Amino acid sequence: MNGMGSAKYTELGAFLRSRRARIRPSDVGLPHGPRRRVPGLRRDEVAQLAGASVDYYNELERGAGSQPSEQMIAALARALRLTADERDYLYRLADRPVPARGGPASHVHPGMLDLLGRLTSTPAQVITDLHVTLVQNPLAVALLGDQSGFRGARASFVHRWFTDPEARLLYPEADHEGQSRAFVADLRAAAARRDAKDTEAASLIGSLLDASAEFTALWADHDVAFRRDDRKRLNHPALGLVEVNCLNLFSEDGRQRLLWFTPAVGTDSAGLFDLLAVLGTQEV
Repeated sequence: MNGMGSAKYTELGAFLRSRRARIRPSDVGLPHGPRRRVPGLRRDEVAQLAGASVDYYNELERGAGSQPSEQMIAALARALRLTADERDYLYRLADRPVPARGGPASHVHPGMLDLLGRLTSTPAQVITDLHVTLVQNPLAVALLGDQSGFRGARASFVHRWFTDPEARLLYPEADHEGQSRAFVADLRAAAARRDAKDTEAASLIGSLLDASAEFTALWADHDVAFRRDDRKRLNHPALGLVEVNCLNLFSEDGRQRLLWFTPAVGTDSAGLFDLLAVLGTQEV
């Protein structure tokens, strides 16, 4: 990563310190602890929440070190519960372009992020209406795999579903046709809900029409249906077939969804969920 101007970098460190000081540990699901010497979060707690090393985060607050990546800025914005304006300000202090809405670095709706932080015993994640994963809790990573590393059109799971055979390994082959229809119907509903001037959904749809004959055929059916509550069968590399209920909570504008997964009633998935918590994200 490139270096930054010292004055701006000093301002970035001061801004991080000021935002850290205003957050109570309970706001982000951390225990308060008996001997807390500083108001708000400690540096190591912010580093933990953002997935950074403590040494690296310390350098940022001191105004030293290297320019943070766009992914790190997005992670810090979520860890510090920044507003949309504060997040944009942080990008500018780091001399990084403010990302457009809808990508993997999108600002997560504060209410969604707060609820996600409280869902510690069940897999949960926040996605956009175009199925771009914004943030996952550890159990969601353990159940579904890490969805944070994709960029461009491939950031959308719908795009990967129709263009990358590996994406389909998450579901049993017998369920692929139903999943394809559900994804297309949901995408049509999401696109219709957006402003007529929006180009993000149109770009995704155009890309899929060019890349996938299956998507093109299903798109011509004109099915429209948001995915609200699904019962799914998932292939897990260590646990085998896991049957889940996938529940959705939509943001007010419909652009983001909080998904959480519960064991399907009448199956042995409850026991598998207990094993999932034990396994975590370790490779088996």
